[in-house]
Amino acid sequence: MSGDIVLSSALRSNLLSLQNTQRNIDTTQLRLATGLKVNSALDGPQNFFTAQSLNNRASDFGRLLDGISQSIRTIETANSAVTSLTTLVEQAESIALEAQTELRSSAGFTRIRGDADVEALGTNLADGTIIDADDAGADTDSFDITINDDNGTPVATQTFEIDAGDTVSDIVAAINGNGVINGDTVGTAGVTARVTSSGQIEIQANEEGNVIRVEASAADGLTAAGFERLGLGTVTTAEAGGAIGGTSISGNTITSNQLANTALSGVYEASQLLGAGANDAGFLSAGADVDVAITIDGERTLVASTAAGTELTDTNSVQDLIDRINNSGISEISASFDTDSGQIEIQTDGTVGQVQIEYIDNAATTTSFGFGAGAADAALAGGTLGEQITFDGVTTNVDQLEEDYNNVRDQIDQLVEDASYRGVNLLNGDNLTTFFNEDRSNQLTTDGTDFTALGLGLAQGDFTNVDSIQDSISESLAALEDVRRFGSSIANDLAIIQVREQFTEQTINTLKAGADDLTVADQNEEGANLLALQTRQQLAVTSLSLAAQSQQSVLRLF
Repeated sequence: MSGDIVLSSALRSNLLSLQNTQRNIDTTQLRLATGLKVNSALDGPQNFFTAQSLNNRASDFGRLLDGISQSIRTIETANSAVTSLTTLVEQAESIALEAQTELRSSAGFTRIRGDADVEALGTNLADGTIIDADDAGADTDSFDITINDDNGTPVATQTFEIDAGDTVSDIVAAINGNGVINGDTVGTAGVTARVTSSGQIEIQANEEGNVIRVEASAADGLTAAGFERLGLGTVTTAEAGGAIGGTSISGNTITSNQLANTALSGVYEASQLLGAGANDAGFLSAGADVDVAITIDGERTLVASTAAGTELTDTNSVQDLIDRINNSGISEISASFDTDSGQIEIQTDGTVGQVQIEYIDNAATTTSFGFGAGAADAALAGGTLGEQITFDGVTTNVDQLEEDYNNVRDQIDQLVEDASYRGVNLLNGDNLTTFFNEDRSNQLTTDGTDFTALGLGLAQGDFTNVDSIQDSISESLAALEDVRRFGSSIANDLAIIQVREQFTEQTINTLKAGADDLTVADQNEEGANLLALQTRQQLAVTSLSLAAQSQQSVLRLF
């Protein structure tokens, strides 16, 4: 067209070169501005999409890294709680050990407690619990409470009937308000009954050293009132007037009833016969023939046996019985004779919680040993008389230690309750799952456990006797082992998760570095390119100016 401007070949060539240089400058400036040599799929589709895949995986690992770090915090919370829990359990054990020492070294006040869990009821007792649901009328279930002083002299005995519809508070009120065992005739030598915080009926002597015995003519009376553990001291129905029950004494010494006669010298002598003749002990009836078994905390030993030729008759001496006991191989006890009181004494080593003495009849025999406050003058007719003695003496200090122990037990529950992090509580049975890769196929599950007092096996503390305190000590030791084992387990899981956290961080860095290798621009190279392009641009402008000079020469002709 006549309006078109015609450029010379030199001008057009220089102009195109200048345009290409400017595009290259623009590209280089973009790379320098973004730091990337591949900014879109147009710049290099293979590198762009490969880098995108690597960055996506790095992003997925980054989100997993957040979960891993939270898992670490959860385990650290649990580990901190385990450290505190270990201290509490050790404290509970220390309290129980102190109570055991205190109980062994003092006489104290005797106490009998029933079972916390009564099979017949299937639940703990409470003040309003009906302990006899028999609605057919008055029920004859009953039990006796006998009080002896520390010399074995009877203070008072009373029978308590359990009628249909009676509650625990009814029985407690009946004991506390009874005029025979808590009246003016016995004064302060009575007993006090209550329901413990763990749901047991407890009967405690009001005077230090007094002996308490709870017994019944049939097991129903003890079962109804929650004294089933006393049923270990059983007798057969063949024994006339037999009873089922147990005696609570303080200290570490079991004494027999006082002898009936004194020797001519005016003192008691161990040479006296067990029979009832003149100046004899009177423990066995004429023609008696009995075997004797002693059970220490459930381990039974025959100390006088017909099979071994060591049975006892009325012609044996008191010393014979003492020798039978001391030569029986039972290391926890020793027998002796008190020449002043005329009593046989069985001394324990302080580790014994319960002793049961059985007389197994081989003839028509009447026994009247009456160890503890057990049955005396009981006629055996081919049966067995059992006397169970429990060392249940407690002092004010022991009572306080029991309260302290149960307070620590409550604190364990509260500590476990507070050991939660973002809703996960490893000490209360929750499990924690930590994922390590993007499709969640690799993971670690940290198993939680129940470390409440019940979960640890720490029953309510009952410091009435050495045996029950030993149970608390054993439970504390077992709980301590469980806590330490769990602490070791979560520490191992924590180490694994921390290693995986470091590995994940390194993997993220590797993935990002791989993506950068494909897309990131070399700043030095791009800077040099820009300088070269700018130089080329200036040369192109100069060249374009030179090419235009021929056009200007034509202009000078006019």
